Amino acid sequence: MTTVSITIQQQEPIAAIATPVGIGALAVVRISGRGVFDIAQKVFRKKGNPSFHFAQSKGFRAHFGAVHDSEGLVDEVVALVFRSPNSFTMEDMVELSCHGGPVVVKHILKVLLDEGCRLAEPGEFTRRAFLNGRIDLLQAEAIGEMIHARSESAFRTAVTQMEGALSTRLDAMREELLRSCALLELELDFSEEDVEFQSRTGLQAELQVLQAELSLLIDSYQHGRILKEGVATVIAGRPNAGKSTLLNTLLGEERSIVSHQPGTTRDYIEECFVHNKTMFRLTDTAGLREGEGEIEHEGIRRSYKKISEADLILYLIDISRNEYLDEVPAIDEFLVRYPAARLLVVANKTDLIPESDERLKQLRTATGCDVCGTAAAKGEGVEWLKLLMSNMAEGLHRQQEASVLVTSLRHYEALRNASESINNALELIGENAATELVAFELRSALEFVGEITGKVVNEEILSLIFDRFCIGK
Repeated sequence: MTTVSITIQQQEPIAAIATPVGIGALAVVRISGRGVFDIAQKVFRKKGNPSFHFAQSKGFRAHFGAVHDSEGLVDEVVALVFRSPNSFTMEDMVELSCHGGPVVVKHILKVLLDEGCRLAEPGEFTRRAFLNGRIDLLQAEAIGEMIHARSESAFRTAVTQMEGALSTRLDAMREELLRSCALLELELDFSEEDVEFQSRTGLQAELQVLQAELSLLIDSYQHGRILKEGVATVIAGRPNAGKSTLLNTLLGEERSIVSHQPGTTRDYIEECFVHNKTMFRLTDTAGLREGEGEIEHEGIRRSYKKISEADLILYLIDISRNEYLDEVPAIDEFLVRYPAARLLVVANKTDLIPESDERLKQLRTATGCDVCGTAAAKGEGVEWLKLLMSNMAEGLHRQQEASVLVTSLRHYEALRNASESINNALELIGENAATELVAFELRSALEFVGEITGKVVNEEILSLIFDRFCIGK
């Protein structure tokens, strides 16, 4: 069997701390690039083998020794060797595992920088992995999403993308478009001979299949966004209904100021909590009323803006008020104005009245909504509320097994642009338009799909993506 040798053009050596800075048992400092074995050799001494040299080590080998500087011992470390192209960046790499104190880690990093490494930029290791062909751009983004995942659902979605499920699907689409473009280009080359290399009927059928696949991916964005970012949940209602108290109770901490004085919350407050593997992005809004003064008026305006962006609205009512049914018209208005959001009526302060069950029934009948009774200040009914929220969230991000989801706005916009180009091509085919016009639209679709996985590279997009990473990744 013939072994294929891959040669990587290695870039200047870079170094960074790969683990969070702080006190811990262990930390990792990594270096990658041209000449890193020589740089590591200058600072590392292997225990029991003074003649050891990194250049002679096989890949995936760990060596115990110590890092030294001009003044002496810095720390005992384990040096892990990766030989190109079998590393994350596909360059030569060395990872030094040392004790986790911040002073120790920074000292080792400084020693490596003094010997010729450059401090890595945010995401530069992953960027090199992409540029060297180890991963595509979509997988690089998935690594960042996995690191920043705040819920099990977001983590699992990122892992699926990192494994290449969406990349494989997009690559197949791109191959279809590439083949169609090539055949149309051939027709243009032989235009004088009036040769048709692909029937317009066959091309139309293929593009309709591609259009259907693109539509499925585009439609998956809503579910994917919720899995990645969490369910945008807004707590709304009149002043003094207990919105801030409910926020604090759901979070299990005093995050929002609670006062009996109406209008205490002047601006919205956002926090996250996870229940049943689903993340909820909670927003406590200013009480909905005619604002008293410019500041409160602006806070109420912002509240309505957050409500318009919500996936789930918790409309809070003070059920202890005799006029509690006066809020039914406001709930009806919410149902009309925000049809895309799920609405759950939370009847708060049930502990202050003996006939709360009867009032809850009246609210259900009057609004036609799910109603949950709570005494947020005492924590009563909150677990039931969380269960209802989770049930509603399931309807928002239901996901079939093995489905491929789009979670990034960048991907979503590129897919919409590709879909529009294919739709234009279909219309042109239906009008028997010139071949060059159809070919132009298919080339545009090809570029939009290629932008997602990085087949079409845009420096501005690369900077936007990798600048979000930490320096050591």
